[in-house]
Amino acid sequence: MSDVVYFNGPVQNADFTFADRPGKAAGIRLAEALNSLLGHAPAPHLWNTVTLAGDVRHRRAADWDAVGRRQREEQFLRAKYAPGPPPVAGLLTDTDPKVAILALAMTQRLLADGTLAVQDMPVRLCARCGHLAGTVTGTEGDCRSCGHHVLRAARRALLVFDRTAHGPVLEPGDVHATGARPPTHLLHIAHNVPRLLVLSRTRDYGVGLGPLGLEGMVLDPRAGLHVAVLAAASARGVARPVMTVTENAAAHVAAYGAPFRRHGATRLRYALHGKIPYEATADDRLYDVHCAHQVRELFTGWYLPLCAARERSGVHADRIPALLKFLRRAHLARPATPPGDVLADLRHRAAAGDMRWVTDARAIACALADRETTGTTGPRTGAP
Repeated sequence: MSDVVYFNGPVQNADFTFADRPGKAAGIRLAEALNSLLGHAPAPHLWNTVTLAGDVRHRRAADWDAVGRRQREEQFLRAKYAPGPPPVAGLLTDTDPKVAILALAMTQRLLADGTLAVQDMPVRLCARCGHLAGTVTGTEGDCRSCGHHVLRAARRALLVFDRTAHGPVLEPGDVHATGARPPTHLLHIAHNVPRLLVLSRTRDYGVGLGPLGLEGMVLDPRAGLHVAVLAAASARGVARPVMTVTENAAAHVAAYGAPFRRHGATRLRYALHGKIPYEATADDRLYDVHCAHQVRELFTGWYLPLCAARERSGVHADRIPALLKFLRRAHLARPATPPGDVLADLRHRAAAGDMRWVTDARAIACALADRETTGTTGPRTGAP
């Protein structure tokens, strides 16, 4: 069995459900498809709950004083999967106690070895609620936390990462993709973030940095979501976790997560995937034309996420009919028992991040046969 295990990049717990936004589940479905092929038990679904929007949502709720923030986040998470049940492997958020413990331990180690530092810096704070609006000068603008129109200049101790002192924040080896073209544009974007990155934020909810002397601040969620993956990997004894993520999301979080991609012998890598045009898969006539109603759920919940890992810039809507036709033919051609040599090669390629096999009819037929042999069921993430 492969020592590579896939985990979804933590999904932001915003105001949506998988039933109305199935594309939000692409990374979850991709991780489930690959883990199943590799013979791994399902991984928990990972979520980012340290959001400014979540703070505002909680404060504006009529029952804010009766319902705790953690309980509210859990309510929103359960609603994501309605009307079905939550995933069998459970949920893990970036504020889970084991994530917080690991995050503080890693931060303390990174402070001790000089990778991170606590630095007194000029900042802009909201004159009403004290929210950290930024580190640039000037007092113009509205507070994104409470909407107040006045910001004040101040100085505050912040947790910072000087990216120029510790090598590139993202290298080709950080992308788990044997046989794929290096994401040159992504590397360029990641390398053009500010030199000094602030990793502490004012949030009502998150991994508190009070033990480090940064009262009222939490770890930046872009760093924290990497720790969530490491915590999930640690719970399973996994040394080679791979996080499924879109190129756009990777560009947004990679620099902030750079100090948090290694812990002991564990190294976190990214598996990039594109977006899926689920709006093009919703018409019943598509499945009528191709006599493909039998494979509809398999197509949307399993095959398209695999295609998105091959087509990292996104699956084009015009390709949907051809991909459905391909899957139907592979489904009809699936063997009763998957050939051992083909299955072994398929698993080797899946573990290496080589996704070229998703357009190989024999490989897909073999993967489908393996799903039936092992009794794998589709991910419970709502109807696309």
